[in-house]
Amino acid sequence: MNDHLILIGGEATTGKSACLRNIRNPEGVMYLNLEVNKKLPFASKFKEYNVTNPCQVVEALTKAEEMPHIHTIVVDSLTFMLDQWKSIYLHTAKDTQKAWGQFAEFFKVLMTNHVAKSTKTVIFTAHTLTVLNEQTMMMETKVPVQGSLKNNGIEAFFSTIVYTKVLPVTMLEKFSNPNLTITEDEAEVGIKHIFQTRLTKETVGEKIRSNMGMWKKSETYINNDVQILIDRLTKYYQ
Repeated sequence: MNDHLILIGGEATTGKSACLRNIRNPEGVMYLNLEVNKKLPFASKFKEYNVTNPCQVVEALTKAEEMPHIHTIVVDSLTFMLDQWKSIYLHTAKDTQKAWGQFAEFFKVLMTNHVAKSTKTVIFTAHTLTVLNEQTMMMETKVPVQGSLKNNGIEAFFSTIVYTKVLPVTMLEKFSNPNLTITEDEAEVGIKHIFQTRLTKETVGEKIRSNMGMWKKSETYINNDVQILIDRLTKYYQ
């Protein structure tokens, strides 16, 4: 089982890609770009690959196991990966019912046969969508998915899920912890890009999760920096 598996969810322009900028030893990062070769928002030393078929993600995970210098694999993004699969295989299928089954099977095999068994840190980014749950009459925020995968949700495959957000600095001032720092620029502008690591009473409809005791209440919000997440997972599972 891969202890270093992270899902970073969030809306557009909230820092899902920018959070990767401080990964240590960036030359050892295999970055799989599924968002039509969209450029990273920072100068990168990652080994970048433009993925045009989701099956290439499986190939990359397999190949990475033979590359000792690779320590981290980033799939950016899971949302575009599933959209690619539908465009290539589902929309051209003669038997769409069978294709929907293959769609779900592709993702399950990816996660259980490749990601779960990987010896690398594996990071997925994903776009989230907020919708009304008509059964509970509550707003829910989650990674949108269709077919049978919708029953349990994409999040069922992850134990560590954080959301990227942009929040007012005044709101963050009461959450004091070493991993939340306000720069002069952020204080002047009045907003900060952050990770939310724990649920609050205002965000019970979101899919943020982690194992018990991983984050203190004061660490509900931390800097938008995935290296903090990696270090915390390493410490937690030691």
